[in-house]
Amino acid sequence: MNSLDSSDGPQDAQRVESAQDAQGVPSARSVIAGARRVVVKIGSSSLTGPDGHLDVGALRGVVEVLAARHAAGTQIVLVTSGAISAGIGPLGLGTRPRDLATMQAAASVGQGQLAGRYQEEFAAFGIQIGQILLTAEDTVRRARYRNAQRALERLLALGVVPVINENDAVTTDELKFGDNDRLAALVSHLVLADALLLLTDVDGLHDAPPSRPGARRIPLVDDLAEIAGVEVTARGSAVGTGGMVTKLESVRIATGAGVPTVLTLAGNAAAALAGDDVGTFFAAAGRRTSARRLWIAHAARTEGRLHLDDGAARAVLGGRASLLPAGITKAEGQFDAGDPVELVAPDGTVVARGLVAFDASDLPALLGRSTYALREELGEGYDRVVVHRDDLVLDRPTS
Repeated sequence: MNSLDSSDGPQDAQRVESAQDAQGVPSARSVIAGARRVVVKIGSSSLTGPDGHLDVGALRGVVEVLAARHAAGTQIVLVTSGAISAGIGPLGLGTRPRDLATMQAAASVGQGQLAGRYQEEFAAFGIQIGQILLTAEDTVRRARYRNAQRALERLLALGVVPVINENDAVTTDELKFGDNDRLAALVSHLVLADALLLLTDVDGLHDAPPSRPGARRIPLVDDLAEIAGVEVTARGSAVGTGGMVTKLESVRIATGAGVPTVLTLAGNAAAALAGDDVGTFFAAAGRRTSARRLWIAHAARTEGRLHLDDGAARAVLGGRASLLPAGITKAEGQFDAGDPVELVAPDGTVVARGLVAFDASDLPALLGRSTYALREELGEGYDRVVVHRDDLVLDRPTS
């Protein structure tokens, strides 16, 4: 799919014969072993040595695994952290920088080194890479999103391994994805991946913090509601930015979009891709949504808020109604027609996100008025919906 406005096409029927476990029950992990297109994300903590330099041996080990899978016919998209970490050593910095300017400088130095190393290691297997640097702005603007889709699809068709990173050299705090885990989840849907593999420094999700005595790995999660009571930490390692909280949010995005996900140690990459019992396997939670709706729900930065009355909030939550001017009590923010906005219930709860059909400057004169009255006074065009139901996604808090 190369258009954000298109619905996803039918998936291949029966991608692979299901593996059987000891009881003859199809293994959930067989979808990983048989995946034809896989997004793999590796974090900074898995690519950085104790001295703050890029761990070339660790990077080479991951490349070897991915090259073998690529040779077997699987299309690989690699989302990699490590640009800032790769720049720490060459710049003589003792630790990961905390101020934005130094982080950008480290990323600028590190991005070239990181890409060069990936190119060298993949080239040893006769594989070409293509580097793609993204910022959140590339997903906020739909034209950029479509461009990213087209570029990735063409690279994959040419047998290239796209290597994606957030463009930390130019990004600012308000434009960041927040973590490359979330970026990987969005990319997995963007390219219609069959599976997502999150490689990190812990062997999956545990029923308690892994450092706690007696903590046990959770091998399979069919529904994220099952782990609502599991204690997780928000902070990652000293060189990474994402802890288990961000990883589970990424899992929610991916599995909710129909992409099964495995979270495990970088050293378990080969076993995870083979469908072995390592890390935690998160089953897909439902059918694939259109890329347009995923973009509205997770990738787009909202530009404003529309406050709804009780009736409008109930209608929106019902999932079948568009938002009309009569149900809006107040508009906040500066936005243009086509921008994403939040829809807010009277109690202040964000109930949905959607694409607004009017500029912010046009809305005040329309609020609280019926479409009939608007048509009679202002003419055709002002009686249209403010957010069409096809451009609206309900907000679903993380479990």
